[in-house]
Amino acid sequence: MKLFYYLLFFSTTVTYGQTVIRGKVMDKKGKPLPGANVFLKGTYDGTTSDQDGVFYFKTAEKDTATLAATYVGFEISEKKVELNGKEVSHNFFLNESANELNTVVITAGAFEASDEKRMAMLKPLDIVTTAGAAADITGAIQFLPGAQRVGEQEGLFVRGGSGQETKIVIDGMIVQNPFFSSLPDVQQRGRFNPFMFKGTSFSTGGYSAQYGQALSSVLLLNTTDKVSNNGLGISLNLASAGLNYDYATKNQSISAVAYYGNLKPLFALVKQNVDWLHEPEFKGSSLTYRLRPTKNGVLKVYGMYSDSRLSMNSKNPSTESGTTKLDLNNRNAFMTSTYTDQSADGKWLLNSGFSYSRNKDNMTFDAINFDRFDERTQARLVLTRVLSGNNSVLFGGEAHAINLQNGVDGKLYYLKDRYTAVFAESEIYVTRLLAGRVGVRGEYSSLLNRFNFAPRLSFAYKTGKFSQVSLAAGQFYQNPDYRYSYLSKNLNFERADHLILNYQIIKNQRTFRFETFYKNYAQLVREFTGIAFDADPYRFPWGTTNNGGDGYAKGFDFFWRDQKTIKNFDYWITYSYVDSKRLFQQFSESATPTFISNHNVSLITKNWFDKIQTSFNMTYAFTSGRPYYNPDNKIFLADRTPAVHNVSIQSSKLTSFKGNLVIFYVSVDNILNTKNVFTYRYTADGKTRYAVGPQNYRSFFVGTQIMLSKKAKVDKNDL
Repeated sequence: MKLFYYLLFFSTTVTYGQTVIRGKVMDKKGKPLPGANVFLKGTYDGTTSDQDGVFYFKTAEKDTATLAATYVGFEISEKKVELNGKEVSHNFFLNESANELNTVVITAGAFEASDEKRMAMLKPLDIVTTAGAAADITGAIQFLPGAQRVGEQEGLFVRGGSGQETKIVIDGMIVQNPFFSSLPDVQQRGRFNPFMFKGTSFSTGGYSAQYGQALSSVLLLNTTDKVSNNGLGISLNLASAGLNYDYATKNQSISAVAYYGNLKPLFALVKQNVDWLHEPEFKGSSLTYRLRPTKNGVLKVYGMYSDSRLSMNSKNPSTESGTTKLDLNNRNAFMTSTYTDQSADGKWLLNSGFSYSRNKDNMTFDAINFDRFDERTQARLVLTRVLSGNNSVLFGGEAHAINLQNGVDGKLYYLKDRYTAVFAESEIYVTRLLAGRVGVRGEYSSLLNRFNFAPRLSFAYKTGKFSQVSLAAGQFYQNPDYRYSYLSKNLNFERADHLILNYQIIKNQRTFRFETFYKNYAQLVREFTGIAFDADPYRFPWGTTNNGGDGYAKGFDFFWRDQKTIKNFDYWITYSYVDSKRLFQQFSESATPTFISNHNVSLITKNWFDKIQTSFNMTYAFTSGRPYYNPDNKIFLADRTPAVHNVSIQSSKLTSFKGNLVIFYVSVDNILNTKNVFTYRYTADGKTRYAVGPQNYRSFFVGTQIMLSKKAKVDKNDL
């Protein structure tokens, strides 16, 4: 009996000192959320809401506490309460959690490949296995909508823009020389291995205020944060041999690559349209180190060096021999280091970087010096503040020191530019259905001694569970081609104004996308020579210049991808239309530039066969005719080349040898041996026309990758 009274007294005392907490849990529309968890943070006191969303519990805690409510698919909600014995009443209205199905995503002008929930376009092995891309990142990007194929020049040509209007950015840092050294009428590939990168974002316009110096487009490449512990690997093919080594621990990893290549054996098997005196020979190495010094911090350091040489007879019908001898020895080095981190509560994000690049071309034409040299040092810092409701604001800056040299007929020209930029941008989610991104960017160039201010904005509205519309607009500035600044010091930034409208639907591994655009060009450089138009794309500009040029580009893109209908079969179709005219460079009147084709079509198919562990891929590409200069035609740039057709195939086979992974691959480019013509050129007297086509009409390539580690794996979904 004493024990009974003791327990009765104790429980009464506890009850007397408790605080009652009650309320209701609902969504934003007032609909009850049954089964929601409601609790005091840091205690075991709490309950779940009933079928009407009502909750009730008692606590013996005192003073100030945090009352929280959680529900699957919704954001946590918290409320500070006073626990003093008086009843606490509070109703929670929870916000639906952000995910790919219920939240709008700003996508106008951009193809994301780094976030598979949005649009996993091009993974590394996806790039490697795209027939006709030659395992080149930019080669694969050319099969996406908005990109144009220009077979005799390197670079990314986007929506009426030249190759110089697109910048390639690695972890936020501009790459000074993303392609191997330019050669007359020979398209050069990119320098970087697709497997370096975890994600690829290709912007066809309207891009973020974080980036600049690109009138048309940026290609953003994000390096991997970690690697698989694959050990030693060997690559062998008809052009090169290489070793690669990957080693990873919990907090750090290292990747090393060394290679040597000589195209002489390949060119002996594949007929060339180029008269090679010394086939391209190259060697190089790269080293990547990653360290996670803190829980959220990641340090990445990447360095690479390459050395190549070649000699060729470049076609030149105006000379007695019909050719000009070109000798080239290139040395290129690139180093970048980035550090990212975030605060303990995840509300502050840091992204910083430093890079240095150096490129030297020892080049002669008929023993006359045309050396080229450039180097760029840059630093970048971005801070992001994450706010509630998926909102955020970021601000940052970057600085570049650029030094250039160019040899012309044995004379060297020098340039220095100190370029700086500051930017700020905010993402605002008005609702789950409506979001906006507003940003501004300011830039200063010491070479031009001018400053620009560029506003950018994007909006998106979710029209259905799987569909949305997006709008992007803004101003974009770029320094003129540096060749103009060697002789002229009075130029201004060139400018392009973008307006983009986009509709897309992503459902059941199928993507439909339609985008229309208008681009207005202003302040373009014009050159006045006082003589007839010179169509030589490699001429050194010597006339007087100003920024009186202008132009436009308009059109639309269509994209459809289906990875679902047929098992193990993936295909996509793209169509791009562009109409563009400009008054710039030596043009005496507004005309369509020679690098623009009005119509570009791509069909890419990929098929995986489980039983034989093999992928078979095919690409068909169509490019309509491009303008070329005919001195005998009174209408400027009125002539058009024939359309270009190309069918390519590629196959990869997975197997093993003594427990080690082996990948065999073979590709055939232009399997129908179509005699494509990219452009026509005339001799100086206008009497002789000659065609400029591909380096070879039909070619094939065979190789293997051997991973000398039983840990190495490749998933069929990557092939």
